[in-house]
Amino acid sequence: MPAASRRFTAGDLVGLHDDSRSLLAVVVAEKGTRLDLRVGFEAKAVQRGVRQLDLIAALPGDQPPPSRLSQPPWGLSQEALQQAVPSPRELGAAWLLLLDEPASLDLGDFVDLIGDGGDPIQRAASWLWLQGPQTLFRWRQQQVEARPLLDVRRLRRDARRQKLAEQRRHQWQDALRQRQPIDPQQLEPEQRQQLALLREWAGGDISRPLPDDLHRALQAAHCPIEASPIRHLLVDLGQWERHHLPSLENTTWQAGFSEELEGEARRLVDLAATERPGDERRRDLTGLHTVTIDDEDTRDIDDGLSLERGADGTPRLWIHIADPGRLVAADSPLDTEARRRASSLYLARGSLPMFPEVLSTGPMSLRMGQRSAALSLWVELASDGTVAGYGLEPSWVQPAYRLSYADADELIELAPPQERYLEEIHALMELRRRWRLARGALNLDQPEGRIRCDHQGAQLEITEPSPSRTMVAEAMILAGAVIAQLGQTQNLALPYRSQLAAELPPEAELQALPAGPVRHAAIKRCLSRGLLGTSPAPHFSLGLPCYVQATSPIRRYNDLLVQRQLLAHQQGEPVQDEAQLGTLLSELEGAIRQGLQIAREDQRHWQQVWFEAQEQHQWPGLFLRWLRPQDRLGLVHLPDLAMDLAAECHGDPSPGDGLLVRLQQVDSLRDLLRFTAAP
Repeated sequence: MPAASRRFTAGDLVGLHDDSRSLLAVVVAEKGTRLDLRVGFEAKAVQRGVRQLDLIAALPGDQPPPSRLSQPPWGLSQEALQQAVPSPRELGAAWLLLLDEPASLDLGDFVDLIGDGGDPIQRAASWLWLQGPQTLFRWRQQQVEARPLLDVRRLRRDARRQKLAEQRRHQWQDALRQRQPIDPQQLEPEQRQQLALLREWAGGDISRPLPDDLHRALQAAHCPIEASPIRHLLVDLGQWERHHLPSLENTTWQAGFSEELEGEARRLVDLAATERPGDERRRDLTGLHTVTIDDEDTRDIDDGLSLERGADGTPRLWIHIADPGRLVAADSPLDTEARRRASSLYLARGSLPMFPEVLSTGPMSLRMGQRSAALSLWVELASDGTVAGYGLEPSWVQPAYRLSYADADELIELAPPQERYLEEIHALMELRRRWRLARGALNLDQPEGRIRCDHQGAQLEITEPSPSRTMVAEAMILAGAVIAQLGQTQNLALPYRSQLAAELPPEAELQALPAGPVRHAAIKRCLSRGLLGTSPAPHFSLGLPCYVQATSPIRRYNDLLVQRQLLAHQQGEPVQDEAQLGTLLSELEGAIRQGLQIAREDQRHWQQVWFEAQEQHQWPGLFLRWLRPQDRLGLVHLPDLAMDLAAECHGDPSPGDGLLVRLQQVDSLRDLLRFTAAP
């Protein structure tokens, strides 16, 4: 009968379709189109509409209405229903019969094909079976029809697929729970997508939500839905390199250089020894005694120094800057990639260069014994350290020596008669340095501890201020000051670096603090961030009226821009105006910021790795200043490690007070490093 005209009486045995569930119930009372029911063996009281019900068996007229399924005349139980479920053989025979002689049967007639249609237990068991995941019959408006053979085959095929997919989901969830290495190639496409999504979350990108089944799988694996625990899980699964930086994930540095760019770099290497545009204007300075001074492991060498004396004996310092623009043209594919990176990254395990290494450590570099293209700046200083004269021109140079800082320190200290040039350059740079200090420049030199990696793992490397490091740094600052002055004089747009003037603590207050890191911390907290713009402006901490960074064009794209502007201006070619250069600097800003973030995260990570390996868990320290007083978080200096670290500070320390700093917690995968400090 149509659903709207169904009539039920108290005590009828009915089937209820409720929220995708099929349940047995007993009618208690009829109230219009809604019925009071007792559902299931718990006899839960509910009220439902007539359209949700199928009549399984009407109450015999001579029976009192039961209020539960287990009461007569139904006498249902779980065991009885299970025993009454039709056998596959019986159901298959019924399907074949109805397939040969198509007909629509009510529930009683259908049950008669496989048993006793008058038995309410068999009727109830058959109704429940029909509502389940079976493939042989359709149930429509209380009628049973045999499905066509094609439908049965399709449904069984779909059921097998669903079962296999469910098995694979369980295997995936088991793999997450077991935390054993997995092979992504053995995973289904959906699971590989989930693995990729986990990598995104491990890298800090949570823009795409995790699907519910993955969420449940992580919970079963006791993995909180946060970046750090997910990194731990991926390391266990063999899908995240233990020391991989989240900030490096999906960046141009991680991708490396494409084969096309590497091929272009090799092509330029082959062209380096041939005549290139502009070579005819280069001055041959290969006769100068030129040296390069860098860390021992540096391979891309941007700058070199020479000393020349005029006819009157006046010393002339030459600062030679590598000229990568000789090989890489502006807006070429390699230049575009360098602009995307904005700088080379120097990480604990090695460098990620701005240009392919075959170029950056090859013909671009000022290599010992090799004729190399450069932009050479000469400077003469007056007796008070001011710039008395300067000149700038493209050149050829040929470094005689490649010195480490230790080598250079020895030559400066010993000053052998045949190698006195370094001692003389050092004296010139000390003169210049005193000139800057007299004009307010800040001297914040102090030992610096950094973590580097070699074949033995994380190693602490402490860099001490030394004569050669001070000399080279001062020469590079001098070059930046002179080039900025040239740009200002010629009204040339350059990426000028500046710093606003700061109000430092009174001199008496500073002198009361211990010299070195404690005093430096009091000064640094007063300084503002450096600024980058296209117009010259004073740089407070350098004590200069204007300044540019110009001596590392292989490593910094801004320095390459300076070089291109200078050369174009010298040769009468078009230069970028302030608006054009400003647009380009804005384009570089994001990459520079990203590179700084990666470098900081790299050093922080390897600090954590180093501390994990230490047997010593406490060090003497000096209190520098409060970071968050409300949380008792302060900045402390560890002289033995030459590091400034945040620590939970107890007591009421003042700057310079001695503290004992203890390692409280460290976990390099969770980016966790905590210290406590107490008197």
